[in-house]
Amino acid sequence: MLATTLLLGLVLTATGTDLARHKIYNWTTYSGLLAAGGLSAAGSLLLAGGRVAEPQLRALGWISLPESLLGLLACGLVMLVCFTMFQVGGGDVKLIAMVGAFLGPEQGITAMLWTFVWGACAGLSILIWRVGPVRTVGLMFRRVAAAFVGIGGLQLALVRPLQDEERAQLQPPLYLAPSALAAVVMVRFSLMERLM
Repeated sequence: MLATTLLLGLVLTATGTDLARHKIYNWTTYSGLLAAGGLSAAGSLLLAGGRVAEPQLRALGWISLPESLLGLLACGLVMLVCFTMFQVGGGDVKLIAMVGAFLGPEQGITAMLWTFVWGACAGLSILIWRVGPVRTVGLMFRRVAAAFVGIGGLQLALVRPLQDEERAQLQPPLYLAPSALAAVVMVRFSLMERLM
C-alpha cells in the first residue's frame, strides 16, 4: 500500500497545481520517478536477499525494477508522441510516465488510456459549457466538413472554413492530472472489475 499511497499523493498534488495554475511541476514528477525506482529497487533487493517473499511485496503494491522501467518507457513514449503531435503539455508527459513507473506497463497503459477517456469527457463538457451544445455541434461539423472539402477539392457554398476565433473556441484547456487521478484510482483499486 505504500507505493499506492505515495502515487495517489503525488497525482493529487499534480491535480491541485494543474487546476490552480494549469501546471504540473517537475518537483512532483521527478521526485515521483525517483520514488518509483527506489521502491522497486529496494523491493528487488529485499526479494533477492530472501528477507521477504514476492507475494508479500506484491500485496504492498511493489513491482520489480524491470516492470517499473517498462512502465516508464511504455507510457513515456506514447505521451511523447502525444506531446509532439497533439499539443499535450510536458508536465502531462512526465506525470503519465511517472504513473507508468509506479504501475508497470500493463496497469500503466490502462491508466493512461483511462486518463485520455476522462480527459476527453472533461474537455467536451468544458466545451459545451462555454460554447453551448448547438454551437459546439455546428462548429465541429464545419471543421470536419471543411477538412473533407479541402481533401476532395469540392467547394460547397455552405461550408466555410473556421475563423481563428472559432477554432480557438474548439480547443478548451485540458486538465489531464485530475483525469489521471481518477484513472489511477480506477486501475489501482480494480473498480471496473468490481463493477462487472
